[in-house]
Amino acid sequence: MSKVYDFLKEAGVFYLATVDGDQPKCRPLGAVMEADGKVLFGVGDFKAVYRQLEANPKTEIAAAKPDGHWLRYTGVAVFETDPKYAEAMLDANPGLRGIYNEETGNKMMMFHLADATAVDIPVMGAGEDLLA
Repeated sequence: MSKVYDFLKEAGVFYLATVDGDQPKCRPLGAVMEADGKVLFGVGDFKAVYRQLEANPKTEIAAAKPDGHWLRYTGVAVFETDPKYAEAMLDANPGLRGIYNEETGNKMMMFHLADATAVDIPVMGAGEDLLA
């Protein structure tokens, strides 16, 4: 998993694709961490992206690095039930505590991708499987 995490951290911003009914939706994200051998992402329980992933957990993440390589990370979103992951994400990103706290009632929902594929694709040539 470290290759996927390292790629996402170097890219900085990455894009998560979902569907809303029959309409594709894509949005930038940056909340990512690695724990217990998983790359974990955070989204708000009050956001449409959370409802979309619950309704159809098939998703894809795309990211690009300055060197022209781009990542396609595809799988099924599995939400974590252990609150330690959300706490670790908030500890690593203290600015998010203004959004996710008891006063607002907003919760950070953490997920990883199961049944995933991850390919680092250069501008020209064959891609590299990052999960191999």
